[in-house]
Amino acid sequence: MNAQFVTLAANEPRLARLIANASVSTADGVPLLWVASALGQSLRGRVNGTELMVRLCEEAAIYGKSVYFLGGRPGAAEATMERMSARYPGLIVAGIDCPAFGFDEDSALDKEVSDRIDAANPDIVFVALGAPKAEYWIEEHLHVRAKVMIGVGGSFELVGGFTKRAPIFWQRAGCEWLWRLCIEPRRLWKRYLVGNLQFLSVVLRQFFGRKRSDVPTQARTTLKANHAPAELRARNEKSPRGKSLVSKA
Repeated sequence: MNAQFVTLAANEPRLARLIANASVSTADGVPLLWVASALGQSLRGRVNGTELMVRLCEEAAIYGKSVYFLGGRPGAAEATMERMSARYPGLIVAGIDCPAFGFDEDSALDKEVSDRIDAANPDIVFVALGAPKAEYWIEEHLHVRAKVMIGVGGSFELVGGFTKRAPIFWQRAGCEWLWRLCIEPRRLWKRYLVGNLQFLSVVLRQFFGRKRSDVPTQARTTLKANHAPAELRARNEKSPRGKSLVSKA
């Protein structure tokens, strides 16, 4: 999950439902940590998708589990496999698949991809088809023989060396998006410049929506009680009904 997911899910009920029903959903972005804290739902920390993929490859190598790389730009999955295999010699790579763009819209090509995964029978499939295409593809292919499927965004390009990742300082400051924008301005300007404004709009709507929803319950009851005459407050406090209302609020 990152700011882009939040913006997309605000306008796409299907994606919102997928996120809500996912077995695991992590915050891949420092801005999400800030927003969660502001909304009173602090998260334990950021779980970067690329780092998660690398760590899962490490664990897979230790425990003899197999991985499958699906998607990414041409050559990226192969480069990722080579680097992961070199770093973790025991890693079992069940398959590498970089189907043609739009394969998911062609039933015959899509079935070929599914059949290859079934034949490989991997433990983990890393799906790099972009958001929300990866999430939709996973939902539509839960029948394939794979124990776990994870959308990993542009992780193949980063791990495979096609794209340089932001320095640690930029990552911790929540400015990794700015680094990527500087690296690929033509491709990413709309996603980050327009998308970040949309994300802020979604956050503000939720923040002030929560504030308003609090008023009719506890806040409004408290305000009415505190501003009532002392004699009325005393009588209300003695009333079981009054206590019940306050308790429910």
